[in-house]
Amino acid sequence: MENKVSFRESITILIVMLIVLGTSVIKFGLSPQTPVLVVIGLLILWAKIRKSSWDDIHNGIMDGVKNGIVPIFIFILIGALIGTWIAAGIIPSMMVAGFHMISAQWFVPSVFLVCALIGTSIGSAFTIISTIGIALFGMGTTLGVNPALVAGAIISGAIFGDKTSPLSDSTNLASAIAGSDLFSHIKNLMWTTIPAFLISLILYAVIGKSGSGASLGKINTTLNVLNSNFTITWWAILPIVLLFICAFLKVPAIATLILNITVTIGMIFIENPSTPIKSVAGFIESGFVSKTGNASVDALLTRGGISSMMGTVSLIFLTLSLGGLLMKFDIIQTAMQPLAKRLKTSGPLVTATILSGIGVNIFVGEQYLSVILPGKAFKETFNKRGLDNLALSRVLEDGGTVINYLIPWGVAGAFAANTLGVSTLEFLPFCFFSLLSPVLSIISGFTGIGLKRLSSSKKSVKNSKAVTA
Repeated sequence: MENKVSFRESITILIVMLIVLGTSVIKFGLSPQTPVLVVIGLLILWAKIRKSSWDDIHNGIMDGVKNGIVPIFIFILIGALIGTWIAAGIIPSMMVAGFHMISAQWFVPSVFLVCALIGTSIGSAFTIISTIGIALFGMGTTLGVNPALVAGAIISGAIFGDKTSPLSDSTNLASAIAGSDLFSHIKNLMWTTIPAFLISLILYAVIGKSGSGASLGKINTTLNVLNSNFTITWWAILPIVLLFICAFLKVPAIATLILNITVTIGMIFIENPSTPIKSVAGFIESGFVSKTGNASVDALLTRGGISSMMGTVSLIFLTLSLGGLLMKFDIIQTAMQPLAKRLKTSGPLVTATILSGIGVNIFVGEQYLSVILPGKAFKETFNKRGLDNLALSRVLEDGGTVINYLIPWGVAGAFAANTLGVSTLEFLPFCFFSLLSPVLSIISGFTGIGLKRLSSSKKSVKNSKAVTA
């Protein structure tokens, strides 16, 4: 590009993007793929008017997409995992066990707690939502609880676990971008994370209690259908235990999922040795098709397979392409940098960083970039204002990764909606943890409560480095 993009031009581009995406998805109810593709087309047209070469445009797309190759592969494996877990009776067994263990009266807060606890151990919100989350969602459907409320509790618990686990890639990313120690970062997160957790729990207990009048007859009917049509056994816990073991040993997600799928396929053949290989391939490719004769159970357990993830994969590809183009032409960087220079006190600085993370999620739909871009733009300003890197890393999480689940065209939001079968805009009002985290972070910025500041020794080191530079 011959001329560098101006601040006014970058803001105009982002506003047009927001209007196109917001109007298409919220007003007209379109799937996110088409609006994102339209925005990409408009951005390419703008780049060509600015006399950018096709090589620059292609390189921007490739630079964006290459960062998502591993997540895309993980989503494909998760689709295969869901299909095989249902076929092997793992998810039905979790549902049966859950009906006997979880109180119907306190079902929603129980869902939030279970997902938060297991999520902290595993460190992957996507894994929680697509495995235990599906089982809990099925239980909520049977109990007659609002599906959007159940989905919100599942996603909130999964996000809490992802945010507080040292095994989480997003938590490690926020710590690395800010230059803070991982475990110190997790400890510092508690200033906003614990209040958000407790308030969410209270809200789920109050709102969820209204769904306690479940029909015992409906629950018994569902239990009978599950017991009659699936292998319900104690050893269904084996793949779940395997997830914990792999997390403890820090086995990468791809290896963990492949191993789990392999073990699950072995369970299918042990339970039913005559299962055709073609059927197992169908579970992996197209998902499991439930044929119990019970409409609600069949609707719930007909899911999974690689093909079920293709909508999410296509959206990831498009949003990463869009992000790559915005990065290539310095549009988002140009929009954020002047703001960073004008912020003189902690409150407005924290607020601006939070809003920048939310903005990147809205404009790009990619949670990693919502951490990387504000982190790079505001790090120097945080240090100049006497704030420790731990303050920045916490703000990046509070305004970045947790918000992506609330964006219909966001990678995480689309994944959760596709997996649970509830649209993003439906479960958004009930994702209390995601909604509270940025609010509490902004309050911390203005009050100074829990806001980590540079010690005198660190401040002198930062100043000497600035002078040297």
